[in-house]
Amino acid sequence: MHVLEMEGITKKFPGTRALDGVSFAVKKGTIHALLGENGAGKSTLMKILSGVYPAGSYEGKIRINGEEKRFQTPRDAEAAGIAVIHQEFSLVGELTVSENIFLGAEPCRYGVIDREALYVRTKKWMDFLGLDLDPEAKVGGLGIGQQQLIEIAKALSKNGDILILDEPTSALADEEVRRLMGILKDLCEKGVTCIYISHKLNEVMELADAVTVLRDGKVVGTSSIEALSEEKIISMMVGRKVGALYPQREGVAGETILEVRNYTVYHPVHREKKVVHDVSFALRKGEVLGFAGLVGAGRTELFSGIFGAYGGKAEGTVLLEGRELTLRHPGEAIRHGIVYLSEDRKRYGLFLGMDIKKNFSMASLDRLVKCGIVDEERELREAEEQASRMRVKMADIEMRIKGLSGGNQQKVLLGKSLMTHPKVLILDEPTRGVDIGAKADIYQIIDELSREGVAVVLISSDLPEVIGMSDRVLVMAGGRLVGEFTRKEATQEKIMACVTGGGTFA
Repeated sequence: MHVLEMEGITKKFPGTRALDGVSFAVKKGTIHALLGENGAGKSTLMKILSGVYPAGSYEGKIRINGEEKRFQTPRDAEAAGIAVIHQEFSLVGELTVSENIFLGAEPCRYGVIDREALYVRTKKWMDFLGLDLDPEAKVGGLGIGQQQLIEIAKALSKNGDILILDEPTSALADEEVRRLMGILKDLCEKGVTCIYISHKLNEVMELADAVTVLRDGKVVGTSSIEALSEEKIISMMVGRKVGALYPQREGVAGETILEVRNYTVYHPVHREKKVVHDVSFALRKGEVLGFAGLVGAGRTELFSGIFGAYGGKAEGTVLLEGRELTLRHPGEAIRHGIVYLSEDRKRYGLFLGMDIKKNFSMASLDRLVKCGIVDEERELREAEEQASRMRVKMADIEMRIKGLSGGNQQKVLLGKSLMTHPKVLILDEPTRGVDIGAKADIYQIIDELSREGVAVVLISSDLPEVIGMSDRVLVMAGGRLVGEFTRKEATQEKIMACVTGGGTFA
């Protein structure tokens, strides 16, 4: 029985047809994956289903359990049993964990929020997700992975019959992903229906019962998971065959360019608490050095500390080309040739209100300024060169960057870093929320950079990505370096055993 049917959905925006006669049906108690490259129409279709785009703004019909529905607001969709876990967080940083989960649905007593009941209900969902957090902690002070799990708890708390998950594991490490998969399978056994949107095809192959692929606003096909392979899905998504996802690395690393000795980072608020403990490592020219670990392992804290962007105190020695550096802020790091791409591109990397050209050039203005004025001709020329090299799909380089897909935004952020001519490029979750075609492009760019002699640090919670791209893999857990593997030695099993079992150094 189909619990959900969307029939002939067409949605137009000025100058474009985002959805063209899309029909989509999901069986009760199943996990149905909705796939496609960024811009294929997935989010638009789900915004229609969740009431963000009201009835009347699109053509077609929605039926829930055979009954036609016309949602005017997201609350209408929620009342019909539809709950959404958004890719872009809808959390309020100044509110607590419990206040965020039950925002707008707080338990009340005599017209006042019942704090005790709120705490108890929050603990129930924290325990269900295996999340060890204080319900009274403010969300703004938590890591992006923890915030993702809170977003999931918020959706689950609505007790919806149809759960829409938009890239729910993009900020989660392997252990959290496994936990979420178990939760979703349990929910389906209880009759909950899940629509699962993800670029991680290995998760789709393991989790989904059926798959629908969209391309350019149209349905390419729907099939049971048994009839599909990753290669077939990729071909349906991109309309062409994609070669090997990870380039063939040849181990061309040169002499040491960056050396970090006994590096310790302290929490910005709890100043005596160490978040990184006595870490030492070396990075060579042309090397791609992978950093694996679970969310909270200390990888981001380590490298944002080295870059001068972390709020807490840092101790230790950083040597670049044999010369000791003291980096007090990111500007100094960039001038020395060290660039860091944040895992949260929209918060720390991009200027969404500006055009693509300005986003490319923002970190290089000191080089583009002549007599106190930006050389606009040179700025335009270099930005266009980077856009071409990064293979950015855009209408015009002076369009607002917020109009680009996530994958193309990430390419602009990467190109912005390259305009500074870095010696060391630190990439923190560079393909999070990026479609398979853009991933292949980014991997190729990383490989090209390393062949040109740029030293690359790749921080990723996607183990196949770390293993597929890295010449060497270092593993962190609890703020400590607990393992090291060569490219030939690294496997998912070895890395996870290292994370959970105390450490292995090759």
